[in-house]
Amino acid sequence: MSLNPSSNGTPGNPGNPLSARVADPVPLRRETPWQQGLREFLRSKSAILGLVLLVVLIFAALAAPWISPQNPYDLGQLNILDSRLAPGTENVDGHYTYWLGTDGQGRDLLSGIIYGLRISLSVGVGSALIAGILGTILGLVAAYAGGRVDATLMRLVDLLLSFPSILVALMILAYVGKGIGNVVLTLVVLEWAYFARTARGQALVESRREYVEAARCQAIPNWRIVLGHILPNCLPSLIVVGTLQVARAITLEATLSFLGLGVPVTEPSLGLLIFNGYQTMLSGEYWISVYPGLALLVTVVAINLVGDRLRDVFNPRLQK
Repeated sequence: MSLNPSSNGTPGNPGNPLSARVADPVPLRRETPWQQGLREFLRSKSAILGLVLLVVLIFAALAAPWISPQNPYDLGQLNILDSRLAPGTENVDGHYTYWLGTDGQGRDLLSGIIYGLRISLSVGVGSALIAGILGTILGLVAAYAGGRVDATLMRLVDLLLSFPSILVALMILAYVGKGIGNVVLTLVVLEWAYFARTARGQALVESRREYVEAARCQAIPNWRIVLGHILPNCLPSLIVVGTLQVARAITLEATLSFLGLGVPVTEPSLGLLIFNGYQTMLSGEYWISVYPGLALLVTVVAINLVGDRLRDVFNPRLQK
């Protein structure tokens, strides 16, 4: 019987093929910045809650024609006899129940809230997207061109940001009139300056990096340097600003609609639904304003929770 330790087949034997396979280092897969950001985002329970609420609200808004018991924009479906019914009351015909009650026009509040979410989210996301594209382009141009172009654009941004947003919005809508398109245009005028300032600040930092100097030495066209090198590194900050601006646009649109200068009466948003019942709140008909107000509050809080967490993820210095 051989006592040679080289033939005992133990894992510690260097000649053992199983030992060689076990000892080989396993290469670790390196996470991309976006995967790291997602992992950091999911560590916050409040951010997950905000994201879940936001997904539910977006789904309800997109599926409004199929999940709403009534089309509140179709005047043929409204019955004045059903006006100001308390929550849980059946309609006159007994076909369905108004779970959240009705307003003064006989509009089902549950359906009105779901359809109102479509308008509020569409106005908020649409205005933020257009303002983001416009502001980002102007901010990148100001940072890369410098000189008089930079000074002129930034003084315009400072001038616009020096006025209260609600005052500027009221002045614009008083001139152009109410309507969804006019509200979006007004919000774009108010929001692009935030994107321009953020894009300019990030572009100035990135333009001093070594990779930009290397691209210039290779005689790469300026537009390719801006769009292919500087812009991708500015996107995290712009995404955070865009998320917060969506919540701001929804709130501002609701304020304008509450004041009577927002969306038309035939297509009410959450702000207009609140306006329809605020005069009767103290008379016991609280549901007409309270339920749309709660829907608006949940929407804005959900977006802000997501936006605040994105800001912490993309700026580690703000993490607690």
